[in-house]
This record gives sequence, structure tokens and C-alpha cells, in this order.
Amino acid sequence: MKTPFWRKFVRGASVQRDLQEIRDLAVKYVKEETVQPLKDLGRFVAFGTIGSLFVGFGTTLLLLGALRFLQEQFKVLDGSLSWIPYLVVVCLAAAVIALTLWRVVSGTAKRRLKDSK
Repeated sequence: MKTPFWRKFVRGASVQRDLQEIRDLAVKYVKEETVQPLKDLGRFVAFGTIGSLFVGFGTTLLLLGALRFLQEQFKVLDGSLSWIPYLVVVCLAAAVIALTLWRVVSGTAKRRLKDSK
């Protein structure tokens, strides 16, 4: 008597092979759903940090340039009025900080919060 076609597939199957496939599937799932998003998040944080440092350094150089410009262009501010360029630059820095904080607070997180309600 000839064995049916489907019997050779059932005979070749073993519990050990099935457990190995389940283990491989679980490992693949964990890598896909946890490890890869963590790598992507790390890359996002690294580039964000580097970008923030560059923007901060550039802003500092611009403020220093504004101070030097005020000191060189307005000779009236020499002597007892030499503190005025520093005050102007401090006010500019405070405005930049306030603008940055305003954009952070009213950014996408706030819009997402409104959308979820």
C-alpha cells in the first residue's frame, strides 16, 4: 500500500524543530519590536543632542558678535556707559531663551494633546 502524499510532511515534523521555530520567531519578534526601536531612539537622541550643541554654540557666537558690534560702533558707550552693550546682549539672550521655551512648550506635544481629546 502506498503512503499518502501528506504523510511524509507529518513524519518529518518533530517537537524539537517546532520549539526551535517558536524560539527563532520569538527572538526575531523581540529584536523587531524592542531592540530596533531602542536603536532608532538612541540615534534620534544623539543627533538631537549634537544639533542642540551646535545651535547653542552658534547662538553664543552671535551674541558675542552683537556685543563686539555694539562696543565698536557706538563709541558713546565707553567709560561710565560701558555696561549698556552688556545689558543689551543679556536682553537679547533672554529673548532667545524665552522664544525657545515658548516654542518647546507650544510645540507638537501640545498639539497632540489637543488632538487626543
